[in-house]
Amino acid sequence: MAGAQRVYKQKIRATTTLEKVFRAMELIAASRITKARDAALDADPYTETLIDAIGAVAAHCDLTDQPLLKKRVDTNRVAILAVTSDRGMAGAYSTNVLREVEKVVAGIREDGKEPVLYMSGRRGESYFRFRGVNVRRAWTGNSDKPSYERAVDIADTLMADFMAAPEEGGVDELILIYTRFESMVRQVVQTRFMLPIEIVEEPVDTSRRAFTAPIKDPENPVIRPLYDFEPNADEVFAHLLPLYMRQRIWAILLMAAASELASRQQAMHSAVDNANSLIEEYTRKANNARQAEITTEITEIVSGADALSN
Repeated sequence: MAGAQRVYKQKIRATTTLEKVFRAMELIAASRITKARDAALDADPYTETLIDAIGAVAAHCDLTDQPLLKKRVDTNRVAILAVTSDRGMAGAYSTNVLREVEKVVAGIREDGKEPVLYMSGRRGESYFRFRGVNVRRAWTGNSDKPSYERAVDIADTLMADFMAAPEEGGVDELILIYTRFESMVRQVVQTRFMLPIEIVEEPVDTSRRAFTAPIKDPENPVIRPLYDFEPNADEVFAHLLPLYMRQRIWAILLMAAASELASRQQAMHSAVDNANSLIEEYTRKANNARQAEITTEITEIVSGADALSN
């Protein structure tokens, strides 16, 4: 019994140490989630303004000359950018994204096309490299606090590959898979088609496409002010599209960071509760072992006294 009591005390000490680590990680995530959430939500007004500007310029230029708007038919490669975390301890955050990536990859292969993977976050990169799946480009580090420079690098890389020649690895589509932050207890995996950018008439349905800019509709015309473009509308439009892509990637990274921190806080809160439950269980078992040890010792003393008296 003495050995059992010693084992339970060791488990109590080990679980108490883990509980302190889990609580510290929960507090860190809780202290950062508000700032990450505000940063993600603050990016929306700029994105909406940029979309309005693109829609206004699109009505005055020739859209057929813009490479980011053209659907390619000379290659069958489809680029997939998945946003995961760099570290674990975030529940099913990265697992849900990777599960969605597997579904999208399977669907692309069924259509006879070749998926090309791009990963943001070490968890996604290690997941596919361990399974022998090639990852063309990966960005790792600070997934819960992304930088605008990383967003620019990702956007420029993906746009360059979209406009590259087939023999240089060019792709004909770009799909983004990330986690959208909706509340502290709800984060939803999203799949968005980013390239080619599609310009449609109002009303706009953005549930599937990442970008749709309104243009003139004969039945419901949009009255816009007159603009004078310098040097011309086509060149201004060509400069606005890369800005839009960078802003969209930046907003997605911020949204994913808020989702990661929220998932980590929830996971660590559950881990703290589980650790406390284990400590209570081990304490109860240690007390039972101690009580059994005392009872055994008393029984031995009484038995010895009876033997001496007889």
